[in-house]
Amino acid sequence: MRILLLGEFSRLHNSLKEGLVALGHEVIIVGNGDGFKNFPVDLSTKATFCESVIGNFIRKGMYRIFKFDLAQLEFGIRFYFLLSKLEGFDVVQLINEAPIQTTPAFERFLLKKVFKQNSKVFLLCCGVDYIVANYMMQQKGRYSIMNPYFEGVKNANEYQFIFEFLTQNHQKTHELVYQNIQGVMASDMDYVFPLEGHSKFLGLIPNPINTEKIQFIENPIRDKINIFLGINKGSYHSKGIVFFEKALEIIQEKYRTKIDILIAENLPYNEYILLYNKAHIVLDQVYAFDQGYNALEAMAKGKVVFTGAEKEFEEYYNLTEKVAINALPEVNAIVTELSFLIENPSEIDAIGKRARAFVEQEHDYLKIAEKYLEKWQTK
Repeated sequence: MRILLLGEFSRLHNSLKEGLVALGHEVIIVGNGDGFKNFPVDLSTKATFCESVIGNFIRKGMYRIFKFDLAQLEFGIRFYFLLSKLEGFDVVQLINEAPIQTTPAFERFLLKKVFKQNSKVFLLCCGVDYIVANYMMQQKGRYSIMNPYFEGVKNANEYQFIFEFLTQNHQKTHELVYQNIQGVMASDMDYVFPLEGHSKFLGLIPNPINTEKIQFIENPIRDKINIFLGINKGSYHSKGIVFFEKALEIIQEKYRTKIDILIAENLPYNEYILLYNKAHIVLDQVYAFDQGYNALEAMAKGKVVFTGAEKEFEEYYNLTEKVAINALPEVNAIVTELSFLIENPSEIDAIGKRARAFVEQEHDYLKIAEKYLEKWQTK
């Protein structure tokens, strides 16, 4: 099969491609690299002009005056000139309802072209879209990444992208996409809940992880326990980073001679990965029921990851022992979990090994690629 994967926000599509190619399929990824993360793609729509010295100057001026990001337009223009290479595919999968990340009207124009010149189209729900944003705004779950907003953190820049998915302009894009897709799949439990009951929902397909490329790291605790916190300022509140920071202040005071804490901000994906390789414990996020891609990669390396690991997740996978620490939006709860691990270092080793085994069993990139193929071929 010839498969076109549109967009890349977490390396999910790259891992899926590796699995599909290993199974004998031809796969092309189109995307802009997702900013500073700079994920690899086959055909790039990266806003290179807007990132140049002159382009960035113009971009900042445009945004200051008109509140319009010129890079959005460049993403769309670069995608337009790739359209002749994006036809005749057996399957097209969108990473999101707006995978091109251009202006809404231009997004719809370009998506119509893609839909017209290809066979089957599927949507992946692995982040915020109209349905997910609507679900969170109605506060249907126990908590969500919108909790800080409802609790008084009115960070316009951080939450603006969520509200954009609720505008009438984006709803038109949402409707266009759902009129043209054969189905939508969720990448973890956080996206299953909003989609349950929808006529086009095809179920959960876990994130694919290439455990052949991600080696388990033997990292015995010889002196101090290394704790890593990676911060993306653009998702500071929605990831619940403040809870980790406050917990680490307490832990630093309590276990000064037993731990080393490394905090890194806004790093490209490759640098981020290198930094946390020496960590025994990785602090990921608190407002989640299941693990996202970054957490799973860390688990595959044998790290103890503080992330989403709620009872719904444990029940879905029939787990009886911890493979990750369920990080709650409560400082004292995080301190308690960290203290236990520091005082019982053998548990770090045990959980890390179970984490690796879990990823191999439930997230193996070849098994997951086969699940995608089954969904695509039966619709």
